[in-house]
Amino acid sequence: MKSLLKMLFVAGVLALSVAFVQKNAQAEPLVSSWYGPGFQGALTASGEPFNMYDYTAASPYLPFGTKLRVCYDGCVVVTVNDRGPYVAGRQLDLSYGAAQAIGLTSVGVGTIDATIVGGGYYNPYYYGYGYY
Repeated sequence: MKSLLKMLFVAGVLALSVAFVQKNAQAEPLVSSWYGPGFQGALTASGEPFNMYDYTAASPYLPFGTKLRVCYDGCVVVTVNDRGPYVAGRQLDLSYGAAQAIGLTSVGVGTIDATIVGGGYYNPYYYGYGYY
């Protein structure tokens, strides 16, 4: 009986902590631009070929595979698979497809709202420890 109560207590604490974290997830404003033409088919920093029509993003610090919900006039979920942007003052580069879907292509650069919705992964190839 004691172990059942202990399990229920732990499960309750876990459920409350997950709900607390989810409730406090807030969108972060990021200065964002987009890229596409001229990079189509080139390898991204994660080793994947760049497809300007996919919903992807380049971030200087988020792990590859991180899923972000990005919003401007609309919202989409993008996956970080590249490094950048390499222009001072910008914090995120969206692929052409993602930028077009949220209405950023017409202005070029704008402040978007970004929320992490999924975790990233460690890519040993990017850090030079993988086998090619």
